[in-house]
Amino acid sequence: MATTSATPPGAALRAPARAAERQPLRRRLRPGLYHAVMLAAAFVWLAPVLWMLSMALTPNDALQRETVGLVPAGLTWSNFVDVFRVGNMPRWFFNSFLVTTVTTVLTVLFCSMAGYAFAKIQFTGRALLFAVVIAGLMVPKEALFIPLFLTFSDAGQQNTYQALFLPRIAFPLGVFIMTQFFARVPSEYAEAARIDGAGRWRTFWSIMLPLARPAMASLAIFTFVLTWNDYLWPLVISTEREMFTVTTGLASLQSNFAAATEVGSLMARGLVGSLPLIVLFLLFQRQLIRGITLGSGEK
Repeated sequence: MATTSATPPGAALRAPARAAERQPLRRRLRPGLYHAVMLAAAFVWLAPVLWMLSMALTPNDALQRETVGLVPAGLTWSNFVDVFRVGNMPRWFFNSFLVTTVTTVLTVLFCSMAGYAFAKIQFTGRALLFAVVIAGLMVPKEALFIPLFLTFSDAGQQNTYQALFLPRIAFPLGVFIMTQFFARVPSEYAEAARIDGAGRWRTFWSIMLPLARPAMASLAIFTFVLTWNDYLWPLVISTEREMFTVTTGLASLQSNFAAATEVGSLMARGLVGSLPLIVLFLLFQRQLIRGITLGSGEK
């Protein structure tokens, strides 16, 4: 006699509902409604940027009389032409590019080595040391300014490039990202390399690092954005105008009364200062989104 499995009442109706809930928002909504929602969200995000661009394209005397909307009142390019004529913007851009590039390269390198060690190398106190590193995420960076400043000041490193990028290399979030990635790499790769005669360093450089390119790209983008936008540490450690970065340089211009009244010029400098980040996001937005979801278990 054949037996049949009993189906709870209503289970056949609840299963499609649960499957629909698991579907992405784009599939659950109609295409027209989905695009309308996305356009509204994009406009909310772009409205301040468009307003900033509108003021940058408006003459300063017009902005002193009234505040313009999203359409500039009297189109002018003089504000953008004057960006590199006020202050020392070329030097500030060079400082930001140099510090950000060196910081990104060193951070990715050291975080990759630390992540590989925590994920694939067995040593005494590994769990405790990893917990100490992750605990660094809970320490606000403002609490470290005084000891860091005293350390670099006593060493005679104030107003130097080393003082601008060395404190940033210790990046607990980067160590966590790389550890999570290497933990998901099968150990058979390292075992096969060891059988072929490769040492630990050769395995790391020739096998593990090429596999970690997605995680390294995400970490590089995070580090670049955070370093470029950093304001407090360059403000503390750099007192000479020649060592200012873009963020501290723009802030120094705003402290000037004459420059503060030139709203259009300030908006133009802000747009030019954020232009590298905009280009970076447009070029590497897929890697950035992948880095955000790296530790969520998505594939």
